[in-house]
Amino acid sequence: MIARNKPDILSFAAPSQRIASTSPQAGLTLIELIITVAIVSLLATAAIPIARFQVKRIKERELRRDLWEMRDAIDHYKDAAERGGIMTKADSYNYPPDLETLVNGVDIQGKKVKFLRRIPVDPMTGTTDWGLRSNQDDPGSDSFGGQNVFDVHTKSQGTALDGTKYSTW
Repeated sequence: MIARNKPDILSFAAPSQRIASTSPQAGLTLIELIITVAIVSLLATAAIPIARFQVKRIKERELRRDLWEMRDAIDHYKDAAERGGIMTKADSYNYPPDLETLVNGVDIQGKKVKFLRRIPVDPMTGTTDWGLRSNQDDPGSDSFGGQNVFDVHTKSQGTALDGTKYSTW
């Protein structure tokens, strides 16, 4: 007997009609898995400094806004005092005695006028304890004389993204 080789059915089919055979070993190899994990961890490591940078930028923006708000309230108080609406001490140069006065308000022509809703929380220190400058203090001094509030600053000794000290803002 002569054994006849039967032709394979797939050998006569067009290339587009051939069915791909699936291997039982299909899937990720250990090397592919290690490479994927390495790439994902590298990307995550690069994202951490960017997130820290963004948090610092948000705090700096909040610090600038809070300082502007308090300085604006001090200016409005001074303007009202110079117009004669507020009685002040002679040596105060028409500046408020403290930040609480801006929050509690003063009587101007029978009306209670408040210049600040609240003392903002310093985003750098997390407290409402701000550094104060009096008009009588030396410009480079860090101590507060207590006569009036001419300016405010943060007590943080940190350095900003632009290289300046926060306390000089």
